Amino acid sequence: MRYIFRPPGTDGAGLLSLPWHLPLEEWDRSLLLDVPQRGISRHVVRFVAEQGQVFALKEIAEPLARHEYALLGEFEEEGLPAVAALGICVDRPGGQDAVLVTRYLEYSMSYRYLFSRPHGDHSADRLLDTMVVLLVRLHLAGVFWGDCSLSNTLFRLDAGTLAAYLVDAETVERHPRLSPGQRRYDVDLARERVGAELLDLQFGELLPPDCDPVEIADSLAPRYEALWDEVTREEVISQDEQRFRVADRLRRLNDLGFDVGEVDLVTTPEGGVRLRVETRVAEPGQNRRELFRLTGLEVQENQARRLLNDIRAYRAYLEQTTGGTVSEAVAGHRWVAEVYQPIVDAIPPDLAGRLAPAEVFHEMLEHRWFLSERAGRDVGMEEAAQSYFATVLPRTPEEVTTPSVIATRH
Repeated sequence: MRYIFRPPGTDGAGLLSLPWHLPLEEWDRSLLLDVPQRGISRHVVRFVAEQGQVFALKEIAEPLARHEYALLGEFEEEGLPAVAALGICVDRPGGQDAVLVTRYLEYSMSYRYLFSRPHGDHSADRLLDTMVVLLVRLHLAGVFWGDCSLSNTLFRLDAGTLAAYLVDAETVERHPRLSPGQRRYDVDLARERVGAELLDLQFGELLPPDCDPVEIADSLAPRYEALWDEVTREEVISQDEQRFRVADRLRRLNDLGFDVGEVDLVTTPEGGVRLRVETRVAEPGQNRRELFRLTGLEVQENQARRLLNDIRAYRAYLEQTTGGTVSEAVAGHRWVAEVYQPIVDAIPPDLAGRLAPAEVFHEMLEHRWFLSERAGRDVGMEEAAQSYFATVLPRTPEEVTTPSVIATRH
């Protein structure tokens, strides 16, 4: 047998002691982890834990395993939203398929899990919009998916919104640039698959009675075209409104989760200005980079946007109370020490890991706003946190990758 891991000596080195000579279906259950959030797969997939991390193992034909391993490596280097490949095991005895090893995407959920949650409020429309954003980002990078579906997508909360990640790259083709025909074909394939998956949810009584699976699936193409137009179109603006319109366009693109490269302004013969924006896919985004620079925290893009807003508010408070100027760097460090970290440290041990710390802080801020509105006053962080930990966080299902869960499995 041969093991190919990226890079050598990674945190997954302990996986080498697993019984790779046996089919995954025959592995002892004591070696495996149950992942309730997992979706449906046409291959044998198992999950294992090693040094506090969770890995997904998928049995697949060797050519496909090598293809997917290489592509996922490219995606990780380029910051595309996809699971990260750790390695592959090939040349297994008895002509067995290869095994592709990927890192489990922490705090992620399948579409079926989202709809089956007792407190889930994730509509089919919301999932479809999130998946369309993923598809547009991949197409901008020249990625033809060929098997875009809800089953091949993982979803993760990001400051109350959902972010989507590609989880299966078997059918992916990479091109310098996709033609309109290639993009339309990929969207049409996605429409067929999503329609079938929503019909399956309806059969299992997981969709609201007024939700029409066919109608929702048919709306995928218009949603895609509207988003594609927003992130790629040229527009003509007057010189008088040039500054405002450029700033407004860039803000909309950032709100949609896209970074901006070059902005090209060309004067037209009619006296107007043609605006062309180079939209690119880059991760982390502007807010993530800014938050990391100020605090050292690594979080999701929308979480970073929410936390940066709180830092700005805290900076204004510091300047008002001290009567002097407070630099961004000082405000960021003080915010971490005096605002963010005390909340994270206050998370009850039995609730730790149910959400990422940044998501807990975001939800606590939302809860503080709700309590303050109801009370007609600012209830403050301490009161809001106590209420949130007592009434909101316990309703969140326990995440499988928390250290406490992993510890009980080994």
